[in-house]
Amino acid sequence: MPAILSLACCAMLCGYRSYSAIAEWGRNYGARLVQALGFTHNPPCAATLHTVFRHVDRDTVEAKLGAWAEGIVVSTPVTPSMGEPAVALDGKTLRGSHKQGAPGAHLLSALSHHLGLTLAQQAVDDKTNEITQVETVLRQLVLRGRVVTMDALLTQRHVAQTIVDEGGDYVMIVKDNQPQLRADIELVFALPPAGDRQETARTVDIGHGRIEQRNITTSEALVGYSDWPGLAQVFELGRHVITQKTTEERVEVVYGLTSLNPERGTPEQLLDLVRGHWQIENKSHWVRDVTFDEDRSQVRCGNIPQVMAALRNTTIGLLRWAGYTNIAAACRRFAAQPDLALTLIGIKLEN
Repeated sequence: MPAILSLACCAMLCGYRSYSAIAEWGRNYGARLVQALGFTHNPPCAATLHTVFRHVDRDTVEAKLGAWAEGIVVSTPVTPSMGEPAVALDGKTLRGSHKQGAPGAHLLSALSHHLGLTLAQQAVDDKTNEITQVETVLRQLVLRGRVVTMDALLTQRHVAQTIVDEGGDYVMIVKDNQPQLRADIELVFALPPAGDRQETARTVDIGHGRIEQRNITTSEALVGYSDWPGLAQVFELGRHVITQKTTEERVEVVYGLTSLNPERGTPEQLLDLVRGHWQIENKSHWVRDVTFDEDRSQVRCGNIPQVMAALRNTTIGLLRWAGYTNIAAACRRFAAQPDLALTLIGIKLEN
């Protein structure tokens, strides 16, 4: 199995996207590279890869790849400018894997903010949702000393309790699935209680044809009032986006809460954490869809969709770890120099 996973990662580093393309890579680049990966004879054909990926224990594959990513994150020095070590919980549906009206495979992942590495991933059955699987993902993570960010769906008491019990912290967005909590937070900022010291921060970004201003206000007013596990602060975050070409404006206000106290969770730091969570869309999902064509992949048999997604995650993580920011350009380079792919995964080629 290690040889097959290594083959798949090398092929994907060279831009080969499907299991049939992975088999082609093994044939195209000759015996020297294939033997270095651990194959004594011919590389596996597409049918063999289909069978292996369909029936392999997907949890074992995820655990091995996640352990590699965790090792990279732990060994990467954290600088003050990086802020708190953070992990984003985020779900993604593999749209191409749907069949006969049934939804496509849905995966809940945990990704490092700073490196974009996938630390854990769990399939979400179409009869359940992310809420039922989030505990499984959290159990696979080292939470102590880390901040976990998430969208509103996962803003649940048991999630907050698990994180703080394990020595971690959270930043949660609050929407209508927690109506009383949202109403309490809205009231804090609409009618600030007497003596409430609210702190603010603002950022302005110009790029991609847009001007985006973010304003955040924080408060400790609900500490001692709300029994939400670990609650230390609540916040109101406004986004004002202007499209420069059309001058169209869009205004959005979201509310949230965190277990970070004001010293560790300043307004500026909370802005960075929320923004880091939103950027996961670009660091992982966008690359998986655009560079690796994930949403158009119609593979749906057995465990293949999740295994292929895990391999894409690892490939993207390898390239980001190596310092590449343009993933598509990196794949073209590796296709031209396939020896680099083996070197990146730690295999030394004999001259």
